[in-house]
Amino acid sequence: MAVSSSLSSIHISPRTPKTPRAERLEDGEEDVELELLGEDERYRATQDLDGTDGQAMEAATSKQPISAKDKRSMVLLCVLYLIQGVPLGLALGSVPFLLKEHLSYSQLATFALSSYPYSLKLLWSPIVDSVFFKSVGRRKSWIVPMQFIVGTLMLYISLNVQKLLDDPGNNVGELTFIFTLLVSLSATQDIAVDGWALTLLSQDCLSYASTCQTIGLNTGFFASFTVFLAFNSEAFAAKWGVPHLTLSAYLRFWSIVCYAVTLWLLFFKKEDKEPATEADMSIKGVYKTIWTICKLKHVQLLIVMHLFAKVGFAANDAATSLKMVEKGFKREDLAIAVLIDFPFQIIGGWLAARWSRGDRPLRPWIYAFWPRLGFGLVATLIVYWFPKPPISMGFFAFLVFHTVLSSFASTVQFVGISAFHTRVSDPLIGGTYMTLLNTFTNMGGTWPKWFILKGVDLFSVATCKVSDAGVDIAVKAAECVSDHGKALCKDINGTCVTETDGYYVVSALCMVFGVIFLVAYIIPTARKLQALPTSAWRVKMS
Repeated sequence: MAVSSSLSSIHISPRTPKTPRAERLEDGEEDVELELLGEDERYRATQDLDGTDGQAMEAATSKQPISAKDKRSMVLLCVLYLIQGVPLGLALGSVPFLLKEHLSYSQLATFALSSYPYSLKLLWSPIVDSVFFKSVGRRKSWIVPMQFIVGTLMLYISLNVQKLLDDPGNNVGELTFIFTLLVSLSATQDIAVDGWALTLLSQDCLSYASTCQTIGLNTGFFASFTVFLAFNSEAFAAKWGVPHLTLSAYLRFWSIVCYAVTLWLLFFKKEDKEPATEADMSIKGVYKTIWTICKLKHVQLLIVMHLFAKVGFAANDAATSLKMVEKGFKREDLAIAVLIDFPFQIIGGWLAARWSRGDRPLRPWIYAFWPRLGFGLVATLIVYWFPKPPISMGFFAFLVFHTVLSSFASTVQFVGISAFHTRVSDPLIGGTYMTLLNTFTNMGGTWPKWFILKGVDLFSVATCKVSDAGVDIAVKAAECVSDHGKALCKDINGTCVTETDGYYVVSALCMVFGVIFLVAYIIPTARKLQALPTSAWRVKMS
C-alpha cells in the first residue's frame, strides 16, 4: 500500500558520497567529468581503493552520531513530506474507495489518471531547479507557494466535494481534473523538497532522507487513506463512539495545517544560500543536462529496470484492496489492519536506510522482490477464498499479519531505491537529478494501473440472469463484478453471475512477467549499477 515517490541546507560545495572502489568505466564512460568534485574528493574518486579500505570507510561513517542539526532537518523533511502525502492519500486511496460503490473499474481507471502528474514531474523540474528568488531561497521559492495553493485548493474542494460525490458517474471528468491539479501541485513541491534534502542533511546522513520520506509521506498517505476511511464510516463511528468525519471537514482541517506550516517556513526558517557556480543553471541548461544524463549507458539501464520492475505486483497494488472490499471486507476493518501495520513500516524504513549505507545499496531492494511477489500471490489467493462476512477474528489476524509483512517488503524496497538515488544524485542539480531518477520509479508503478483496472473489466465474463415467468434468461453484461455492474443488473431484477473474474487473469499475467523480468534483467543489472563509482553518475555542465 506504500506509495513511491522521489525525495533539504548545509553550505556545501558540490560533493558526492564516496564509493569503496572506483572501477574502470565501460565504453566511452572514461571521460565522465569529475570537475564537480572538490580536489580531495576528485583524488579519492579516481583512486583504485582496495575493498578492505572501502569497507573500513563505510564502517567509520556508519558509527558517526547524528548531529542535532541533522535531527532538526529530518523533522522538517518529515513534515514537508507529510503535507505532500495528504493529497496523495486522497487521490490514490480514499477517493477511489468512496467512488467504487458507484463506478465501474473502467471509470475508476479514468480517475486513476489523476496520479500521473506525480510520475511526469520531470517535465517541469528544470524550471523548479532554475527559477527562484534569492531573497526567499532556492527551494522555499517553490515550496511556500505550492503549499499555499494546495491548502487553498483543498479548501475549495471541501466546499464542493459533496455535490460531486452525490452523482460521481456524471462528474468523473471534473473529479479527475480537480485531483489531477492537486497532485500536480504536490508533485511540484516534491521536486523542491527533493533538492533541499540533498543539502539540508549532512553527507553522512543522506541515506536517512529516504527514511524521512517514508515516515512523512506514508503518515500523510495513511491519514488520508485508512484513517480517514475508518472515521468516515458511520458504522465505525457508532461502534467506537467517535464523531463521524466527513471528507469536507477533513479537507478543511488539512488546509489549515498547510497554511500554518507554510507561514512558519516563510517567516521562521531561513534557507542557507548555495555557493555560486560557473555551471549553466538556466532552464535550457538544466534540460540539456537531463538529456546528457539520460545518454549515459548505465542510466538507460536503470530507466528500463524502473519502468518494468513493479509490473509483477502491479495487480496486487491496484486492485486487491478493491476486490476485498467488494467481497465484503469492511472499509473500517481495512483501515485497522493498515494502522496496525504502520509502525512496522517505520521500522522497516529505518532498517532499510541502515542496510543501504554500505557498498551495495541496492541489495535490500533486490532481496525484497521475492517476498513482494510471494505476498502478491498470497493476496490473490486470499481474494479467491475470501469467506462470506462476517469474517472470523482468526482470519482478520491473518490479514493483518499478511499486510504487515507485505508492507514491510514494500517499504524496504522504497527506502532502498530512494537511498541509492540520493547517493548518486548530483547536489548541484539535486531536485532535477533526483526527480529524473524517481520519475521512472514512480512511472513504473503508475503506468500499469490504468491497464490493470481496464483489464479487470476486459477479461471478466459475467452473466446477468433474470427470471421471467419462471424461466431464467441470461443477459450478457458489460461488467458484472463491480458494485456498479451489480446495481445495473439488480435494476432489471436480475442476479449477477461471474463466470470469469478478470482480476485473476491480470494477476497471473503480472506475476509471471515479474518473475521472468526479475531473474533475466533486474538482478544482473542492479548488481552492475551498484558496482559503479559515484563519479560515473556525474556529467559536465558547461
